[in-house]
Amino acid sequence: MIHIEFVLFPGRHHLLTAFQAEYLHRLAAGSGATIVWAVTSANHDNTRRNPVPYHRREAAIERFSLVSGLRSLVVPVFDTAPTDTFAEVTLKSIAVATGLDLTPADTVVACSTPEVAKLYERLGFPIAPVEADPDLRITPERPWDVLLRLAAGDETWRKLAHPATIDVFERYRLVDTVRTVVNDPLVGDEGGLTATRDYRTYVEAFADAADRKWAAVRQHVRPGRIVDIGCGAGAVLELADREPGLHESDLIGVEVARHLYSECVHKKAQGVFRNANVYFYQRNVLGGAIFADRSVDTTLTFALTHEIWSYGRQRDSLLQFARRIFDHTAPGGVWINSDVCGPADRRRPVLLRLAADDGDNPAGPRRDLATLDSGEIKGYVSSLSTRARLDQFAADFAFPFTFEAVGDDTVRLELGAAMDFLTRKDYVDNWLSETKEQFCGLSFSEWAQLLAEAGFELDAASTPIRNEWIIDNRIAPVATLTAPDGTPLDWPDTHLLVVARRPRNS
Repeated sequence: MIHIEFVLFPGRHHLLTAFQAEYLHRLAAGSGATIVWAVTSANHDNTRRNPVPYHRREAAIERFSLVSGLRSLVVPVFDTAPTDTFAEVTLKSIAVATGLDLTPADTVVACSTPEVAKLYERLGFPIAPVEADPDLRITPERPWDVLLRLAAGDETWRKLAHPATIDVFERYRLVDTVRTVVNDPLVGDEGGLTATRDYRTYVEAFADAADRKWAAVRQHVRPGRIVDIGCGAGAVLELADREPGLHESDLIGVEVARHLYSECVHKKAQGVFRNANVYFYQRNVLGGAIFADRSVDTTLTFALTHEIWSYGRQRDSLLQFARRIFDHTAPGGVWINSDVCGPADRRRPVLLRLAADDGDNPAGPRRDLATLDSGEIKGYVSSLSTRARLDQFAADFAFPFTFEAVGDDTVRLELGAAMDFLTRKDYVDNWLSETKEQFCGLSFSEWAQLLAEAGFELDAASTPIRNEWIIDNRIAPVATLTAPDGTPLDWPDTHLLVVARRPRNS
């Protein structure tokens, strides 16, 4: 029988329960043991797995300790990749933060997750199984289950949660935040749109294009409150920061992906921005209003709207997004959107001839790419001929389309499907991510209709665009496009620039 000086309680601790208070009191009864709360994923928030930021979790634990009469230490533990040394990493984090070297001779580990408990048992620590205790007459709900009740709008969560959590959640309006994040249809568990995206290459590509994107929109930017939604790593805002005419403006970046948001915050901390009024938020606009109505002068979106279309409910989600922007735009303010778009006649049947001699031509597409690592996927897709790559694209594309082979190197299909393939076929670094996205969901005229429905007026500067570099360097060398009767066709528009204004009298 050990003399308990410490109870190590590892976990995410987004929500504390009344059962935990009762259990910890029994565990520490008579010994005056200190509860060491190892708060894991402390550097994550605004994701489904981690909807509450660390500093709010810490506040609730401290209040829990005060109300419960328990002596506590709260230690943040940053997220790591899954590892069998999780217990050792946690113990080292505690030692660095507090100077305490917890040992099996003086510490009991309170843990209800069998896989985690085994890692501590392997080091010799005795385990208190908390909600998993077989001696309990009734199995209590775990904190995460109570949190899911909250997210579902079930008010019985208040009967199970500890008053400290209820108090902090209400004071800081976390109930709505948790519901929004957990129920978000777009954002993944780790705060991104897709788990297969290589954010390093994404950041590099966006940074390379930032000068061109900013040059195309600068003349339409209205000074004041300028918001870049889907700001990536903040490359465009860096250019806005250098504009003398915008030095009195607020520059605000909104990014949903945790990796990119973290890079924005890092840049600001390193002094990249000269304007003192630069701010970043990790948010998803579809989850609810971020800015007050009529409060934003310019909203910028670059290469974002096709993602909203692809990961949401297509036109419904895009219209919802447009209405959100309209609501927060000041009268006379502007939304500038630069993105891909579909051809004017997306449903038109065409013949597409593709090079078949520029790579391998297997008998059929692979169906197991999701089991490979990113390097293997890149190597395999890169090895395919353009014609064979179409077969693989059709197998992986999240928006099914049909095509008919007409000879060894020619297929009959709709123009929109042809352009979705041709504009995506070279994205081998993020193949499984890119094949979840549709570039040609809306044509320019369909965009104009959607914006009018949201309340915007289309500026004369708005226009469909054909990216000649992509045509000349990526498409034309390996493909030809004709009508079904063999008449050659021009390559259609691939992008758009939209300058949408909220009427001054609205």
